[in-house]
Amino acid sequence: MPNAMGDALDTIAAETVRQPLAERRLLHESAVDRLRDMIVQGVLTPGTKLNERALCEQLGISRTPLREALKVLSTEGLVALQPNRGAVVATLTEDRVREIFAVMGALEALAGELACRNMTADQLNEIRALHYQMLAHHARGELAPYFRCNQEIHLAIVEASGNATLVASYASLNAHVRRARYMANLSQARWDQAVAEHEKILDALGRRDAGPLQDLLKNHLGAKLTVVLAALGALADNAKETADAAYD
Repeated sequence: MPNAMGDALDTIAAETVRQPLAERRLLHESAVDRLRDMIVQGVLTPGTKLNERALCEQLGISRTPLREALKVLSTEGLVALQPNRGAVVATLTEDRVREIFAVMGALEALAGELACRNMTADQLNEIRALHYQMLAHHARGELAPYFRCNQEIHLAIVEASGNATLVASYASLNAHVRRARYMANLSQARWDQAVAEHEKILDALGRRDAGPLQDLLKNHLGAKLTVVLAALGALADNAKETADAAYD
């Protein structure tokens, strides 16, 4: 008797092979973006087991692009792939966040110094445009699009350094703490403070004043770290209280 599940998977695989390569790539990239947003924004919480069938239905894709997307998110530290057990949303630890933020602080400071020296007028104008777009999202209370603009600004400053190795190192590390950086703006007070800090960063960048810019970038990331660690501590406490309540 034929194996129904095996036949279904063979059909999906055959359909995937027949799809144009560009179409398969678009499905995979779209799945990466949507899943990344769901994890970063807390829709999928740390420790959540990722049900392939449910995600395929939700995203409107087959298992092949979904599994490719999960592999990408695994390299970004957002998903943990467990042999023979599937995938789960990765858990952030305080020690890991501290380590990555320390290195990123040094990279951002170096990027600021190099950007003041190498940045073109077009690059500066692009950063200014992103900044004003970010302010508009903040004024409307739109956290998700604000966060995307915020990330684009930081990456644009790093790219303006003109150092490809620095850009690659920064992008890799930032992927691992994207969720942590999003958490840093969940407080309205911190969100408002972050916007004020960005105003000063843009001013120093526009004047190509490397010394103050380096300090501003380091302090900006340090303030994020303080909020992130507090948020991680609160999550750990809530998880412990939930576990304790289950045994009462």
